[in-house]
Amino acid sequence: MTKRSVDVAIIGGGAAGIAATRKLTAHGVDCLIIEARDRLGGRACTIRHPSGYALDMGCGWLHSADCNPWVAIATAQGRSFDKALPPWGRTTMTEIVPAKTQRAFRAAMGELFARVSETAATGDDRPISDLLPPNGKWNGMLNAVMTYIAGAELDRMSTIDLDRYDDTELNWRLVDGYGAMIASFGEGLRAVLECPVTRIDHSRKRIAIETSRGDFDANRIIVTLPTSIIGDNENLFHPALPAKTQAARGLPLGLDDKLFIALDNAEEFEAESRVFGRTDRAGTGNYHFRPFGRPMIECYLAGRLARELEAEGDAAFFDFAVDELTALFGSGFDKRLKPIALHRWGADPYARGAYSYAIPGAADQRAALAAPVDDRLFFAGEACSRHDFSTAHGAFVTGVEAADRVLAAHRL
Repeated sequence: MTKRSVDVAIIGGGAAGIAATRKLTAHGVDCLIIEARDRLGGRACTIRHPSGYALDMGCGWLHSADCNPWVAIATAQGRSFDKALPPWGRTTMTEIVPAKTQRAFRAAMGELFARVSETAATGDDRPISDLLPPNGKWNGMLNAVMTYIAGAELDRMSTIDLDRYDDTELNWRLVDGYGAMIASFGEGLRAVLECPVTRIDHSRKRIAIETSRGDFDANRIIVTLPTSIIGDNENLFHPALPAKTQAARGLPLGLDDKLFIALDNAEEFEAESRVFGRTDRAGTGNYHFRPFGRPMIECYLAGRLARELEAEGDAAFFDFAVDELTALFGSGFDKRLKPIALHRWGADPYARGAYSYAIPGAADQRAALAAPVDDRLFFAGEACSRHDFSTAHGAFVTGVEAADRVLAAHRL
C-alpha cells in the first residue's frame, strides 16, 4: 500500500520532479512522487522501435552539454553519447538548397537575434515578429525555425524572454535515449503512478492532495506540473492562487511534434543531414535524415502547423511529410517511406504541449511561477527557469533549487 501521509509530496514525475525527489531523498526527507502517467519522465519519453532503436519522442538533445547536469548522470549510468555536430550546424543537401542560400539564411537569423538583443536591452518586451524586415525574404523560414526552437511563431514570443535564453551551443545526444536516461534516474524513488492530481487544498495545517486514486497529505509540496495544466485550471489550488494561474498563462506551451519515418535505401543520404520542406513559409517540416546513421527520417512539425495536423489525426502528419518530401525528391519517393512512430504532445492530456515560451510582456512570469507560497508550496519545471527554459536541464536545476528551498524551510 502506498503511504498517503508524507512530509513532502512532489506533484509530477518529470525531470524536475525526479531531480527534486533525488535531492530530498539523499537528505533523508520522507517524500513521494505523485504522477499522472504510468511512467516517470514526463515530457522526456523514449520508446523502442522493433529494430531495437531508441526513439526520443520528447526531448532528445542535451543542450549546453558542457554544463548540463544530465551529462554527469548519463556518464554515471554508463550511457553512450553521440557528440557529432547537430544537423542545424551543418551545410547539407546542397543539391536541394545551395550552400550560398543556406549561408544567407543563417546570416538573416543572426541579424534577427541581434535585433532581439538590442530591443531587449531597452526593456521593450514586444513580439519578435515586430523585428522582421517588412516583406523580408526569409520571414517565413525564420518563423518556421523558431517553431522548432520554441514551439510557436514569432508573433507570440517575447523579445526579452528569448534574449535571456542561455545556450553554449554544445549539443549532444544519447544513443539509448534522453528520456530513458531520465526515467532511469527515477528508479528506486517512491512514487505512485497513474494518479492525476485534481486539487491541492492548502487551507489546512497539512496540505491535502486530491487525486483520482484518493487523497494524500503532506507538510509541503513541490508542484512540477506543466504551465498548461496550471493555467487551464483555476480550481487546482484551494484557496486559489491567481498569481500562479496568471504566470502560467503568460508561459504557454508551444507545440513541437516528432514523427519518425522509415526510409528504404537510406544510404543514398548523408548521415545527420537535414532539409526543410519549404523555405518560403512557416508551416513546413524539418527533416533530419539518418539520425545516428539509422535508416529513418526524424521529422519535426511544430507551431500552428502541428496544431492543425493534430486536429486531423495521426495520419495527417505522415501524409503532410510525404507530400513535402516527394515534392523535394521526386515522384516515387513516397514508396520508400513508412511511418514508425508519432506522439501528439498537444493531445497528450498530461502535457497539452511541448515546452514553454513567454508571450510578449510575460518574461518575468517565470520568476513569479517559481516563487514559493508560504514556505509550503514550491514550484519547479522548465517554465520556472529564467535562462534554461524549454530544456530538461532547466527542469533539473529548478527541481534541485526547489528541494533546497524545502530543506531550508525544514531548518526554520
